[in-house]
Amino acid sequence: MIPEERLTQLIDRHGYLEHAMGRGDMSGEDFIRISKEYSDLGPVVAVAIELRRVRGEMRDLEAMLNDPGTDRDMRGLAEMELPELKAKLPDLEHELQILLLPKDAADEKSAILEIRAGTGGDEAALFAGDLYRMYQRYAALEGWTFEPISMSDSDVGGFKEAIVSVKGRGVFAKLKFESGVHRVQRVPETEGGGRIHTSAATVAVLPEAEEVDIQIDDKDLRIDVFRASGPGGQSVNTTDSAVRITHLPTGLAVQQQDEKSQHKNKEKAMKVLRSRLYEAERQRRDSERSALRKGQVGSGDRSGRVRTYNFPQGRVTEHRINMTLYKIEQVMMGEGLDELILALIASDQAEQLAALESEG
Repeated sequence: MIPEERLTQLIDRHGYLEHAMGRGDMSGEDFIRISKEYSDLGPVVAVAIELRRVRGEMRDLEAMLNDPGTDRDMRGLAEMELPELKAKLPDLEHELQILLLPKDAADEKSAILEIRAGTGGDEAALFAGDLYRMYQRYAALEGWTFEPISMSDSDVGGFKEAIVSVKGRGVFAKLKFESGVHRVQRVPETEGGGRIHTSAATVAVLPEAEEVDIQIDDKDLRIDVFRASGPGGQSVNTTDSAVRITHLPTGLAVQQQDEKSQHKNKEKAMKVLRSRLYEAERQRRDSERSALRKGQVGSGDRSGRVRTYNFPQGRVTEHRINMTLYKIEQVMMGEGLDELILALIASDQAEQLAALESEG
């Protein structure tokens, strides 16, 4: 149960921030910081106020029922309203607990989405293409922009590798659990015997880092330029426009050759490198926090085989939460994907609540 003092703290803080913004005597940077906190606290305070109202009404009704002097009509009204308020209380408590969970600083960010064909040869590349289109459609439904950074086509269609920038508010919060191995079971078009094949593609989702998020020293970079090559290794242009950037302290290397301009290739490569370094640092901090958390079971790592798409049976199975949907077409069209994503978010929130309760 959330203490009454905590509700007061939240409501008072929201009021203080509103007053501070109205004074007009702070710097632009302070105003942005305070207005963001005020905006973030808005939904929390709305639930806190409703929770306080319900608790107050319950106290009043219980006092009325305990008072021998309450007339029969008022008593009847109280007996009718009290169970309704009692039923509402746990939902409000739970909603507020979820809103008060520590926020992942990267959740509001845009994301870099990386899809690679895994085991399964040509079929894996075709499946990587299917996943690419699924996320493209989902991004359109969410109102996000979907901008390819680097594409490596397969000879039979689909992709060996596709790297995309997905821009919008809260992109990383919704896509972060997509990272891992996605497995497909279906009969390939090239298979005459009608046998079901299993192949896989890997998905990585990184928060898109801005320059303010992670500083990269120029002396830590080695930049190589070379001529872009197409299928079979033939040169596709006559200038050294392709760029490979290696981050010497970590050994991370990013190559980009999709643009004809060396400058644009370098810009795109730096965007991917910055996001990969930011994610590596984020993972390191998260691992340290997890190691310190009392009573934690398992690593919390959501990588590995995460989802299976079985086309003959029309089902998608989300292995991390033992959830199966018999709507594979809707999922692949992007429309059904949100159901899986929201279930993963809810599961993660439940794990966080359980961890906090065990610590308490």
